[in-house]
Amino acid sequence: MGFGVFIHRSDSIYDDSPAEQYQFPRQYLGRVQACLGEWIIYYEPRKVAASRGYFAIAKVAQVIPDPKAPGMYLALIEPGSYLDFINAVPFSGPDGVIERGVLNEEGRISGRAQAAVRPISATDFNRIVSIGLDEHEPELPRLPGVTLPAYGFADGAQAPFTFEQERDRVTQLSSRIVRNRLFRRLVLQAYDKRCAITGLKLINGGGRAEVDAAHIRPVETNGPDILTNGIALSGTAHWMFDRGLISLSDDLDILISRQANDPESIRGLINKSGRAIVPSRPFERPHPHFLQWHRQNCFKH
Repeated sequence: MGFGVFIHRSDSIYDDSPAEQYQFPRQYLGRVQACLGEWIIYYEPRKVAASRGYFAIAKVAQVIPDPKAPGMYLALIEPGSYLDFINAVPFSGPDGVIERGVLNEEGRISGRAQAAVRPISATDFNRIVSIGLDEHEPELPRLPGVTLPAYGFADGAQAPFTFEQERDRVTQLSSRIVRNRLFRRLVLQAYDKRCAITGLKLINGGGRAEVDAAHIRPVETNGPDILTNGIALSGTAHWMFDRGLISLSDDLDILISRQANDPESIRGLINKSGRAIVPSRPFERPHPHFLQWHRQNCFKH
């Protein structure tokens, strides 16, 4: 068993939902099974427009035949394990590729780099995760001899990498405190610290944004820490959203509950467009899957 890299495109023809399942053909069955119970990194190819590179991690919980597609299989993702990176991790940096395992003996990129599913060494895995989740240095460091930070888990010099140290570090990604902090940074970064409902961008005297990173489908009901399940909301908008007084249509129109006791005041808080202000890149916007869940389970019709 070991770490792996799963290639995923935002325009994928496969029935993928990165926080829930990864669909693949029989030819990759052995490689995916080798990742069972382990963490994998999602990677978007360089040929994809505005590629995210290495963009998230998740843990494989089960591997089953796809009941809807003969000859295809599904890697089911462990609920609550998916986590988007807060920093972009491109395929290569100033000193070459980040994932050293794709190089051949001559130091050139091999055909292995094209494989949709491939194993990755613990050292390469840790290098990518450390950059992707580093809260202190968003820029890609030069690699030779660099001591990568432990993405906010510890201060001071880092001990030499060993397999067990790397695995112990990764297990900390299950910490809800850590995940909430990373999720907040991810969402506020995507929304430019602006409330999607009111349009206000308020920064307090200490430089902290007065806006929350809200889960559309809450963690308590198996909502994943994926950006498309997040939205930036001011305190009042967050309170109304959680209590079902407002919601969003699939087209991002702001909906006001008929049960709200003061709908006119709510309308006065909403930005003039009447639509949520969301990131320009499609893969960062609220996904209809989560918006539908909120309307069906939270919104007071």
